[in-house]
Amino acid sequence: MSIKKFDWEDFFNRHRAEITLEWKKRLKYHVSRNYELRSLDELRVTTEMAYDASCSMIVCNDHALINRFIDEISNIRLEEGFRLDDVQKAFELFRKLIVPALIKESPRELLCENIEAVNTALSYTINRFSSDFQKKHEKYLKDYAQQLEKDVASRTVELKESEHKYKTLVEEISDGFLVLDKDRIAFVNQAFCGMHGCRIKEPLQASFLSFVSKKSHEKVNAIISRGINKCAEPEAFEYLRLTKDKKCLPTEINFRPSRFGGRDYNLCIVRDITKRVETEKKSREMERMAYIGQLTASLSHEIRNPLSSVKMNLQILGKNMILKGNDRKRIQISEREINRLEGILKQLLDFAKPVSLKFDMVDINDIVRSCVELLEMKFHRKSIECEIKLDPGLKEFLADKGKIEQIIINFLLNALDSVDDFGIIRVLTAVKKQNGTPCAMIRVEDNGKGISRDLLPHIFEPFYTTKTNGTGLGLANVKQIATAHGGRVRVIDLKNSGTAFEVFLPMGEING
Repeated sequence: MSIKKFDWEDFFNRHRAEITLEWKKRLKYHVSRNYELRSLDELRVTTEMAYDASCSMIVCNDHALINRFIDEISNIRLEEGFRLDDVQKAFELFRKLIVPALIKESPRELLCENIEAVNTALSYTINRFSSDFQKKHEKYLKDYAQQLEKDVASRTVELKESEHKYKTLVEEISDGFLVLDKDRIAFVNQAFCGMHGCRIKEPLQASFLSFVSKKSHEKVNAIISRGINKCAEPEAFEYLRLTKDKKCLPTEINFRPSRFGGRDYNLCIVRDITKRVETEKKSREMERMAYIGQLTASLSHEIRNPLSSVKMNLQILGKNMILKGNDRKRIQISEREINRLEGILKQLLDFAKPVSLKFDMVDINDIVRSCVELLEMKFHRKSIECEIKLDPGLKEFLADKGKIEQIIINFLLNALDSVDDFGIIRVLTAVKKQNGTPCAMIRVEDNGKGISRDLLPHIFEPFYTTKTNGTGLGLANVKQIATAHGGRVRVIDLKNSGTAFEVFLPMGEING
């Protein structure tokens, strides 16, 4: 089988004009006041240089152009009083503009690799710029200190400017900044404390490892225990940081050796890469979904036709009056199993294809009532009591009625499977705010056996099921439908008294 290749050079040549044009506009109007004051002609020159240098890195693995560009631009931006994070945001725009085009044009099997190539190039650029900016600013501070000793009085104004630049460089950047004396923290900025959920004075003199997840202790300890090599280029490492509320989050740290007061230190920039990791995860998920879609589409035709033929013949045989007793029962069992297989196939097709919504004004309370009525016989067979509590203040809003019914029925069927005979299922609706947006909440809870807490994070994953005859697609489809509406779903362990499933649907107008 031939291996597909991606022509980076052709890709960059075709998109150069449109991306540099959009890059220039966003720099001018969406980054900072400093960029807003620059002329469009100046921004055009810098974006084209940055684009060509980035292309050279990715296509030819040649860093000469980007190194030369960073040397020039760091001097200019430092002199003009730019903040470090403004220039970092400017470089980040390259990823925001190039990735959507990659997603459209890259072969699915190469998408993750291609996005990683962009991320690697951009990571090098930002790290190299941050390092260069640090070195130039460090040199500036040392030169300034020497001159200050000669004539303190005449440099008072310049000292204030230097303090402002220091604040801009260290205190106001979005990345965490710290100074390490071996493994001890000698200085941190506010961004570092914000990333870890601590106060500004708490980390001082503490071991850096106390802010690192145990999973990354060995790796980070090996790095900070090494002797400081002043000639080495800055190195970036990924690890899991530990927050005050015990969360472990993906992080990148960049080490830069320095020396003050006769002692060696490491100047470090710590960057939260949670979004980057999530983007890469979504890219892999998109690739997996595309494969599932292709596989399902190719198999559905091959499976559905034989199933229809078998089902039709079983129905014909079922009308034969000669069949009696176990023979007729066997026909009925076969028909029932064929129907179950058709249901599984429909779930697979629903999951594999993109969710298509038909919006109309819907009354959630009416939908809940009709779904409960539909399953009334199932409740009756198990002597289950279904209590309904509907919010009269829940107004009509735009949604897909059929898809909402699918969500509610899935929740009710899961509750039915969980409760024993004579159990209780409750269905509630209410208006709740999610991130400031009014949402219609639908909650289905039961007093059944519940779900193990270890299993809760996997409930909405495709093909994950605890049932012996389940496909693991019912709740995965529910999540897809909720996401397509701009909403979300969650499952709650009611602590030895059952389980609750909730869906939140925005009540504003949605563009389908």
